[in-house]
Amino acid sequence: MPKILIIEDEAAIRRVLVKILSEENDTYQVEEAEDGLVGIEKIKKDDYDLVLCDIKMPKMDGVEVLEAAKKIKPEVPMVMISGHGDLDTAVNTMRLGAFDYISKPPDLNRLLNTVRIALDRKELVVENKMLKKKVSKNYEMIGNSKAIERIKDMIDKVAPTDARVLITGPNGTGKELVAHWLHQKSERSKGPMIEVNCAAIPSELIESELFGHVKGAFTSAAKDRAGKFEAANGGTIFLDEIGDMSLSAQAKVLRALQESRIQRVGSDKDIKVDVRIVAATNKNLKKEIEDGNFREDLYHRLAVILVEVPALNDRREDIPLLIEYFTNKISKEQGNAQKSFSDKAIKLLQNYDWTGNIRELRNVIERLIILGGKDVSESDVKAFASK
Repeated sequence: MPKILIIEDEAAIRRVLVKILSEENDTYQVEEAEDGLVGIEKIKKDDYDLVLCDIKMPKMDGVEVLEAAKKIKPEVPMVMISGHGDLDTAVNTMRLGAFDYISKPPDLNRLLNTVRIALDRKELVVENKMLKKKVSKNYEMIGNSKAIERIKDMIDKVAPTDARVLITGPNGTGKELVAHWLHQKSERSKGPMIEVNCAAIPSELIESELFGHVKGAFTSAAKDRAGKFEAANGGTIFLDEIGDMSLSAQAKVLRALQESRIQRVGSDKDIKVDVRIVAATNKNLKKEIEDGNFREDLYHRLAVILVEVPALNDRREDIPLLIEYFTNKISKEQGNAQKSFSDKAIKLLQNYDWTGNIRELRNVIERLIILGGKDVSESDVKAFASK
């Protein structure tokens, strides 16, 4: 049942609004507040789907209520009620985040149409938030070891900024999870996150992949094509395995960092881009610099913030949580009842040498779920983990 709060100091206007809304839809639950201070207290204590708020009120005017309410419950749409002399202020409230405004005396059709649209929007915002939470679960960082807690703390500090981040660590440790959390917790989360695996793209195609190309730039360039940097405009580009990028591509990435501009392959036209770069590698880039395989100036541009993701062998205390997480996830994916692991089985898995890190652990858990008994035992681990 939609819950609507009316903040209005004139009792007659409140009665009219309550009557209109109640007669139109008996599922609306309408509450009243006689001034802005009372209204803010109600917003703090309760959840509303819509707030109708007068602009000219004693104690606290509608603009102040709007600004305070947006800090407390930013997802709740606010419709401002304006007298004839308040129209300029009403228009200004739209810039401050108001959904709409209606004039006094309220027109029946205008009021009801605004309320319906605002409630639909609130429902859509809630659905989008729920969907985002579901998407985020695909990139959960499982563990409470000191190493993982340090990384989570660093993400919370760094994500809201536009600082460039270089993520290091062995293969299979979850560097991409760190990149996704940096994006999802940033101001750019509404924009795209574009992933590029630099190791998977042939060196002769990497520049076209990153920066795009114009028709005729090379033999197979049949038409103009935008690159990943353009696709990531307004969001984040994640350059995974950047240590495998060619030196010529590195030079262009450096220019993009310095000037926020790129050029498509075969063109001399500059294209402005607004992109945050997050990079990752399993290589020792300082050693690559010494060997002449990586540009030192690019390294210093990328490594504003360094995040080192530990090997699984260095965070063994997280293995029981990871086993539980993967068991639940794999069982749901396969539609099977969730199995449990005996304490001895878990202990044995904790003592293994996980050269393939979390990726290897997941594969082993899936194998044990398929081949092991109803409850995975120590003997199942010895038989099927094949270490």
